[in-house]
Amino acid sequence: MLTPTMAHLTSSDGIRLAYRVDDFSDPWRENAMPILMLHAAMGAYRRWYAWLPIIARRFPVISLELRGHGGSEIPPASLPFSLERLVQDARELLDHLGVARAHVVGLSAGGYVGQRLAIEDPQRVATLSLFASTPGLRGTQAAGWPERIGAMGLEAFMRSTATDRFGPDADPALVDWFCRQTSSNDPAYLGRFVTHMASRDWSEDLPRITCPTLIVAPGHEPIGSSNHYEEMAAAIPDSELVVFEGMPHNIGDAAPERSAHEALRFIEERGA
Repeated sequence: MLTPTMAHLTSSDGIRLAYRVDDFSDPWRENAMPILMLHAAMGAYRRWYAWLPIIARRFPVISLELRGHGGSEIPPASLPFSLERLVQDARELLDHLGVARAHVVGLSAGGYVGQRLAIEDPQRVATLSLFASTPGLRGTQAAGWPERIGAMGLEAFMRSTATDRFGPDADPALVDWFCRQTSSNDPAYLGRFVTHMASRDWSEDLPRITCPTLIVAPGHEPIGSSNHYEEMAAAIPDSELVVFEGMPHNIGDAAPERSAHEALRFIEERGA
């Protein structure tokens, strides 16, 4: 399989970040606002494989590989890790591309970045679409993941938790590919990433998200609580909650076309 060609920029703290722009929209729609897509923890650009043919046909799409993921550099242990730094990376990418405002789509931890960007810089986010993305991981089973990964190894851990992420009807080849893709990440950096996210909860800040917000929730959420999504919808003033009934956490991977069409519908309806 050919590796997608990525572009790069260097962040203000010296980390080389990988990104890609895909645009198959009508060329006469020159003023179409771009969509910034932010993948989940342990993800990469390639995980958007089924989304992009749908989304990029209508809007320019900017995909950032979060630091430490995919083609982006793994920060040294001496460099402090924080969600705020991930948000700054997203800002710097938009600045680098001359994009003042964008629609933001985030999966799980990518949605954490999108939420904080919408909270801290509301003028930069036209709409926010969140898939299986709560306001942090505090109080969830994720706090124990780094220890289990250290004991089992990353790929074995991912395979042992596959039922938390995919339903019984998932294509075994998809699950196998997912486990191999996620296991390509650096376990030490991933431990820092998950440990930090498991310490965070910004539920009290959700009312500060003022843009139209789509919350797509897995109906059978084993990572955290399904109630969190209802609480989010109640807290965010202009929000819409959609539930993928019976599905575990990784709805963006298990139902990518459905997810992409849901995001596209919302952006086209609410993004004017």
